[in-house]
Amino acid sequence: MIQVALPQHLRTLAGVEGAVRVEIRGQVTQRAILDAVEASYPVLAGTIRDRATQKRRAFVRFFACGEDVSLESPDAPLPEAVASGKEPFLIIGAIAGG
Repeated sequence: MIQVALPQHLRTLAGVEGAVRVEIRGQVTQRAILDAVEASYPVLAGTIRDRATQKRRAFVRFFACGEDVSLESPDAPLPEAVASGKEPFLIIGAIAGG
C-alpha cells in the first residue's frame, strides 16, 4: 500500500484524517498514485490536477523521499521507499504571495 499525504484542505474535502493509503498494481508513478487517489476519493478529481489535461495544478507540488518531483514526468518511476510504502508520497499546497 502506498501512503499519500494530502494537504489539510484536501483531507477535509475527502473526509479523511491523516495520510490515505492506495494500492497500485504495476509501476509506482505519480500518474498511478493520482489515478488511485482520484478513484478512491472522486471528490478530489480536478483538485490536484486538471481534469482535461491531467496536468498538475499550479500551486500543487509533489515530493518523494524529500525530493521535489513535481516537474518530473508523471510516468517516471518513484523511489523504492515510496513504492514499498516506507515513505509517503507528499502532495503539498504551495504558498505564494507578496
